[in-house]
Amino acid sequence: MIADAAIASELPAWIFELRAWVVRDWDWILRAVIEILLLAVGIYYAFTYLQRTRGWPVVVGFLSLLAITLVTELLHLKVINWLLQAVFAFSVLAILILFQPELRRLLARLGNLPVFSTPLEERQCRQCIDAVVTAAGNLSAKRVGALILIEGNVDVHHDLPDAVSIDCLATAEMLETIFFPNNPVHDGGVIIRGDRITRAACIFPLTERQDLQATLGTRHRAAMGVTEESDAIAVVISEETGDISYCHKGTLQRPVTAAQLREFLMAQQMTQQPGEATMGGTFGNPPRA
Repeated sequence: MIADAAIASELPAWIFELRAWVVRDWDWILRAVIEILLLAVGIYYAFTYLQRTRGWPVVVGFLSLLAITLVTELLHLKVINWLLQAVFAFSVLAILILFQPELRRLLARLGNLPVFSTPLEERQCRQCIDAVVTAAGNLSAKRVGALILIEGNVDVHHDLPDAVSIDCLATAEMLETIFFPNNPVHDGGVIIRGDRITRAACIFPLTERQDLQATLGTRHRAAMGVTEESDAIAVVISEETGDISYCHKGTLQRPVTAAQLREFLMAQQMTQQPGEATMGGTFGNPPRA
């Protein structure tokens, strides 16, 4: 004990002050650590997300300007530093303009959380799944290109003014008829809302990701683009190969069999609403007039 007291007496006073500050303000330190961790995770995922978009070169350019600004500050290059600071004064507005598609897509994902889902009857879900899977299998066998979008809580059709309005029950026969090559509305995609077909000849926005294969077709890029900004599920049939693919939350799975497609749709039905056999937001109730 005497030896410990002697060692403690030789320590600088600032160590005791630091210890007293930590003991007194430990809750503030805990909050600071949590905040730093959350910011680090947020920045990491933001950079990871932006690396796959057209906005990544803008991020690199912005970081380069920031590094140049720091260098000019250290070297006391006042004129260049003043010009760069004037540029950064408008950076907030520039970010809103340049990253408008990315910000919209991010906010759409936040709004697509399962807590905002609306249930649909199990019978209607299974009828819709049967129709989509049967039509996909038949179209694949005939190598007829198709894009079927199963709309969720986000109303995709509001952004498609040129789409053809349809109101009929979603059946395999109707889907195959719409995508028949000589049909006037076979180009574009079809939207299914609930258990009904609501739109045809839909031209969906293409994904802006830059890390995709050059051979990826327009239908697949459109499926990725529309599911990045909504909670919909897109089913794609390739006209060249007849392969079946599905896309959800911007992630494309290809090629898959009709059985695998059914398994995925059924899994979505079971997971959207725990404790209930419903598809939840994935197959939302159609809006009523």
